[in-house]
Amino acid sequence: MTVERIELGDGFSLRIAEAGAEAPAAGTRAAGGNAAATPYPTRRLQKGLLLYAGEQELAEEGVGLGVPILKRGAQTIFPGAVALGSDASDGADPVRKTGGAGPVREIAATYRLDLVERLAKARGGGGGGGGGGGGGVRPRALYAAKDSLAALHRRVPALRRPLTAVSSAGRRVLGWSTTYEPSAFCADVPVTYGFREGGRTVVVTADLSGLAEAGFTEVVLMNELGAGEFGLYEDADGASLSGQAIGTWSVVTAPRARFVSARRGVAFSLAQTPGATLHRGRELVGSRLAWAGFGLSLRPSRGLFSYEVRIERPA
Repeated sequence: MTVERIELGDGFSLRIAEAGAEAPAAGTRAAGGNAAATPYPTRRLQKGLLLYAGEQELAEEGVGLGVPILKRGAQTIFPGAVALGSDASDGADPVRKTGGAGPVREIAATYRLDLVERLAKARGGGGGGGGGGGGGVRPRALYAAKDSLAALHRRVPALRRPLTAVSSAGRRVLGWSTTYEPSAFCADVPVTYGFREGGRTVVVTADLSGLAEAGFTEVVLMNELGAGEFGLYEDADGASLSGQAIGTWSVVTAPRARFVSARRGVAFSLAQTPGATLHRGRELVGSRLAWAGFGLSLRPSRGLFSYEVRIERPA
């Protein structure tokens, strides 16, 4: 398993692991230095760049920085694996050093997007593969309704809290948990990470060629770390929000915004990028949700799309 690591100084680093398997059992050391397995269903998903403080991963349930997600209408397709390097089969080094005005280092990654979210019924309370403990719940009408409610949750802020409460109560009563299963659709999305300023500025470039022709209607480039770690949102327009006041999926109108971990003394920020809509969100729900971060959503009508993520020390 390939693990790439970019040292940022002050004990922080960014890491990405080439993995398609779930995290190991609790108490063991995961690839890239994660000291314990995550309890979250998203352990089945391929993560992107993860921020570490020493050997402590700060992503929790979040998928990391610079991770592509695809949509076909209301259905969302998630990454299940990544190949690091321009040609993983020839043993090429996935980290390339460049000179001149370009980034001092680059990591080339190709994400395989081939998973969809499903519900599983637990068997005897035990946890099983993919975050669910039992057989998958199959009715198509159920998933169509679930996808529609998720879209409603994003569009109508006033309904978010009651919809979350109903979802959590229904899962408890019915014994359902989240799992991820192979999708009927899949796509490969190449992403390059260029590191400037000692790695603290990450230039993310995604190649979206061919996605529209394959029937995908939206690309969301996710940038998520842990909600337990990053509980404060600030932006260039003067907003300062914490906890539930941040919201679960809101449009950012400020020129730049960031999430801050006061305990760790670190933040990550994004700026507005032409051609995309910048959203912010944070959810912390038991052992199911624990993410905070940004999504850049756009139509897959262009080839290359680039933006920057900055790792900052808050004043």
